[in-house]
Amino acid sequence: MKKSLTFSKICLLRQRCVSQIRRTVTTSTETDGDEDRMYVDGNGQMRERKLGYDELYPGHIPTSTLQKVLLSIGSAGMSLLDPSRDDMIATLGETTGRRALRTIRDKMEADPTGQRILMEQPVINTNTVSIDYLGSLPDGTFGKKYWNFLSKNGFSPDARLPIHFVDDPELKYVMLRYRQVHDLFHSVLGMPPHMLGEVAVKWVEALQTGLPMCALGALFGPLRLGPKHTKKYLDTYLPWAIRNGRNAKFLMAVYWEEHWEDDLEKLRQELNIEPPPIITSS
Repeated sequence: MKKSLTFSKICLLRQRCVSQIRRTVTTSTETDGDEDRMYVDGNGQMRERKLGYDELYPGHIPTSTLQKVLLSIGSAGMSLLDPSRDDMIATLGETTGRRALRTIRDKMEADPTGQRILMEQPVINTNTVSIDYLGSLPDGTFGKKYWNFLSKNGFSPDARLPIHFVDDPELKYVMLRYRQVHDLFHSVLGMPPHMLGEVAVKWVEALQTGLPMCALGALFGPLRLGPKHTKKYLDTYLPWAIRNGRNAKFLMAVYWEEHWEDDLEKLRQELNIEPPPIITSS
């Protein structure tokens, strides 16, 4: 009961932080025109900029070290109790990932394609990617695999939450990029979004990115597996995920949008990704 009350307080703190942006009152409307007040968010939607607020980028919520600690502890607990809480998982990633995000950025800067991604800052949503086009691609292509993943599970690239708590505009984009390519990782790895597949992907992401959020999911996610799936996980999926996490090319430096038409198996070979284990019903 006491833990539940603590988590409730953390959730309330996050809600208050997020709502702070919405309550901010424009203080310079007389000198700034409408064009300066509008911006395009990470999902390609027009938003009104809240002028007079101390933000590093649209949507940024400044937080103290203590607030970040409270948010990270509370969001970690809630994520473990309820893995479907995307808002808690997002908060955990943003409040604990600064060092890992810097490392990811440095690795991207050391790669020609990664440099281009950081410079162009592409976003993945229904305004930038034609889902209908992906569905029209031949079977066996990476784009068709991604379309199958989205349509089968009722997912949309627009569902990814915006970034609020990362205190650096460039690192904010790195976190957004990771968030938007997560489903692409599932697709290229051939992992469904069930608990077993999610844990396997988290191992790959943890080894590749070093994000604490991914490590937490990789370490504690298996606790939710039943005996049969735990055996599959330990015997097959965990070794497979560790091999891919260590041996695959750096997936954050892949310009995925340029590979829709690629043959999936050839793309896996180029990225040094081992094909997924055979999924059986036994």
